[in-house]
Amino acid sequence: MPKPPKIPQSVLVIIHTPALDVLLIERADHAGFWQSVTGSKDRLDEPLADTAVREVAEETGIAIGSAQVPRSALFDWQYSIDYEIYPEFRYRYEAGVLYNTEHWFSLQVSGCIDVKLAPREHTAYVWLPYEEAASRCFSASNADAILQLPRRLAARPVELQAGPQAGERGQ
Repeated sequence: MPKPPKIPQSVLVIIHTPALDVLLIERADHAGFWQSVTGSKDRLDEPLADTAVREVAEETGIAIGSAQVPRSALFDWQYSIDYEIYPEFRYRYEAGVLYNTEHWFSLQVSGCIDVKLAPREHTAYVWLPYEEAASRCFSASNADAILQLPRRLAARPVELQAGPQAGERGQ
């Protein structure tokens, strides 16, 4: 049975440490294509934060909502961009769909933790200082999001700026 067409609404999740080291993953289908976690909604009514949680788990093995990575570590930037879908990926969508709306999130983890890649999707990962990570990204919008990371984190509500407290449990 063929896969249903992708929904042109997705998330970008920049996974980072408090020191702003950023996780990049290399796509299995395009060697040299480094990116942050991305993925489309599975259903039209799927909340974007749930999409982010699912995609992070699928692509990295990081469980948001666990004792190590509480749900409060996920920050919704309340920001989105529309971009033209690369021609080589359009076959995944309904005929005539040319644009995707991508919603930006960040996820703070305690340090450069090991990840478990989905081997059919990604072949390697690396933790890099945010400016170096941005320069390695294939996608200009992904690079732009990473460069915005310090400013976006500084704009978080005061109660979230310190990040999750030790022992805090996910919701």
